[in-house]
Amino acid sequence: MLRRGRKAGASSPLALALAALPLLPLAFLAPLVHLTLLGRGISAALTTGPVLLDEGGWLPLAAVVLATACFLPALRLLGLTFVLAGLRLSRPPRHLLRPVFRACEHLRPWAMVEVYLLGFFVAYSKLIDLARVRVELAGYALAAVMVMMALLDDMLDPIGLWEEVAPRGTYARAHARVLMAGRPRLIGCLCCGLVSEASPGAFCPRCESRLRARKPGGLGRSLALVVAAALLYVPANLLPIMTVDYYGQGVPHTILSGVEELAASGMWPLALLVFFASITVPVLKLFGLGVLLASARHGTRRRLLDRTRLYRLIEAIGRWSMIDVFMLSILVGVVQLGLLASVVPGSGAVAFAGVVILTMLASQSFDPRLMWDAASHNRRPGGAA
Repeated sequence: MLRRGRKAGASSPLALALAALPLLPLAFLAPLVHLTLLGRGISAALTTGPVLLDEGGWLPLAAVVLATACFLPALRLLGLTFVLAGLRLSRPPRHLLRPVFRACEHLRPWAMVEVYLLGFFVAYSKLIDLARVRVELAGYALAAVMVMMALLDDMLDPIGLWEEVAPRGTYARAHARVLMAGRPRLIGCLCCGLVSEASPGAFCPRCESRLRARKPGGLGRSLALVVAAALLYVPANLLPIMTVDYYGQGVPHTILSGVEELAASGMWPLALLVFFASITVPVLKLFGLGVLLASARHGTRRRLLDRTRLYRLIEAIGRWSMIDVFMLSILVGVVQLGLLASVVPGSGAVAFAGVVILTMLASQSFDPRLMWDAASHNRRPGGAA
């Protein structure tokens, strides 16, 4: 399947984007949850956890949470609104729409509102065993933003939108300049999907991205990132991701102990979800990327299509492992009741966030077409990859 277009026009996605915009301040700044314990109450917003993480010396965790759960989703939604609204004008500012939409496509895997919401559910399940918990306005606003952005992504046809942002007539001259650059070959743009005759290093005539026949240094960069992620995976699972101080007694929690705690509380669906996202998915990503790198290196010809599907699966599920990092941010922001109860981050959380980010970067650096290139070389008589 080369392309499956959506039937929805630009009006419905624009309406969803405009409806989601005013909810962003509520979702990010209004109180998210309120906790009451022995007459003492505290409210926390989405940004409370990252602020407290920063004050406690955990700047990397604070930056990751703020970027992926707040800033990048907001930037992507603003960018899509600008593009969809700009196309409704009689004279769309195409010179501005191209770079904005290109940035929105690059931000897609890093905007994690829905993953944060799942982390909120996990945090809520842990908090109800500790004290009385009430979901505040931002919780409902965040759920509404997540639903609207999911519907927006489902309705949008990225290639169809590129054809509206840059109709063929608007880049005919650019395509002619590309052909004159020398030694043209068919190159598919990794951003907008346009296949054009161009020389490597030229710019895509439609979205103006740099054209590469293959990602330069993809195998070496992906291998380095996978090795780094594998080294971090050990402390991420052995070291505690947080310590819960309850009436002066600190109890460290690892990822696996958190799953066991959910299961012991009878929350089997949530325990299975956390186990899959935080333990199974990282192992699958590391093992799967290792298989893909080895097959591309040795030019294996077997099950090429299945290995390409494996790459797409790894690319799609990579970000869902951030559930534990988001859960920690929420607990740190809410459970700050002095001697009664508090949550302190652990070194395992930093290592685990590193595993998630490094594996995402590794999958983005890997070029699955290299597997097909190596296999085609091995088909030649006497040839070697």
